[in-house]
Amino acid sequence: MELRIDRQAMVPVVQQIVDGLIEWVVQGEVPPATRLPSVRQIARLNLLSQSSVMEACERLVAQGVLASRQGSGFMVAATLPKCCKAFDSPAFEGERHGCDTDPEWQRGLKLGDGVLPESWREPDDLSYAIRQVARTDMASLFNYNTPLGLPALREQIVKRLGLLDIKADDERVLTTAGASHGLDLIVRTLFRAGDCVVVETPGYAPLFDLLRLHGVRMLEVRRTPGGPDLEALGALLQQFRPAALFINSHHHNPTGSCLAPAVARGILQLSKTYDLRLIEDDVYADLHNGSGTRLAALDEDGRVIYVGSFSKTLSSSLRAGFVMASVEVIEQLARVKMISCMGTSRFSEAVLAALLASGAYRKLVQRQRQRLNTDRAAALQALEDADWEVFGKPTGGLFIWARSPLANDEHLRRQALRHGVQLSCATSFSPSGEASDWQRINVAYACDPRARQFFRSTAVDRPQVF
Repeated sequence: MELRIDRQAMVPVVQQIVDGLIEWVVQGEVPPATRLPSVRQIARLNLLSQSSVMEACERLVAQGVLASRQGSGFMVAATLPKCCKAFDSPAFEGERHGCDTDPEWQRGLKLGDGVLPESWREPDDLSYAIRQVARTDMASLFNYNTPLGLPALREQIVKRLGLLDIKADDERVLTTAGASHGLDLIVRTLFRAGDCVVVETPGYAPLFDLLRLHGVRMLEVRRTPGGPDLEALGALLQQFRPAALFINSHHHNPTGSCLAPAVARGILQLSKTYDLRLIEDDVYADLHNGSGTRLAALDEDGRVIYVGSFSKTLSSSLRAGFVMASVEVIEQLARVKMISCMGTSRFSEAVLAALLASGAYRKLVQRQRQRLNTDRAAALQALEDADWEVFGKPTGGLFIWARSPLANDEHLRRQALRHGVQLSCATSFSPSGEASDWQRINVAYACDPRARQFFRSTAVDRPQVF
């Protein structure tokens, strides 16, 4: 029983043991009344203290997951509680975009996942900020927010944009419930069914779903290691005159690539020539090493709408993001925001503003970048050793886009399943649903022993087991 305890994680070890045992029971489909290994055996196998394992088992007894009999140790309960059964239920997770209908996606290491693992999340500063706001800010605890969002948060966002060489002021910033909410406001406010826009391929799968929902037609432009293919983009603009281009500037999802300066200047020139609106999605900005080139920083004509988020780094549950655009566009978005949802959570924004003002958030993302840098270097080496082809070799962010030397995708997926590894769906990142033999590798999962074994098993000079 390997529990895979992460001792660098901020999640307490006992809670990790609890989660690991639940995963073992549910995903392993362990029959009721199955006896667990002894506390001593579990502790020895996972290099844990017996007291930590005992406390975790006692918690699971209290939750109804395990049962205990004097002199017989612990065993799986006859009937699992509903909360435990929900542990394995495949819910829609737009960021993950795995094969939700495939049982393979419901278990194993989420190598193709789109977010940081829960074990990487750091609850201490967040918990402190929540308690602070609850004690001292009654308005944020009970009242509606302003249409543009909490002024204290918008002030902090403007400061952060300044560090990226993006000039803004409070009136040009609108807070949202994450980047997805920002994109939804943009699409429903600025476009109509039948309008035509350009999207990158491979690209962000939930964006494609959003555009389809609103009846907006998509034109595909190929993503290169330096950004969209400028020649192909120019041809599309000349032929179809689309209304906008949606683009990931840094650490593009799923390729991990960044916008090159020359490409950025070329996009801006094309936008002037063809009166093209630019929607720049930069949700991984805080995971970037350095400042980089952004369309919003080069924009002089107000054509760029810039979308940011704190969900990727701080908390996916807190739902905090923003849109920066011209005053006219922000006023339009604010009207739709108030009509559709009565505004964003004032409490969540007060918590985030407190973390930004105290410097706790800045230190958090510094730690995340350092850890990702270490794991990325190790993952790239593991992929190179296994003869995988890597797209552009990213220098920051969460993703590596890579292709296995195995020519048969079915064989690759069987090999992944054999090692307890989940891969993304082959069609997830194409607007037209075209299958790809490239894989999104989440750096935060890539150094897990299961991922390393999977990579080694795909090397062309090793015997394959299917």
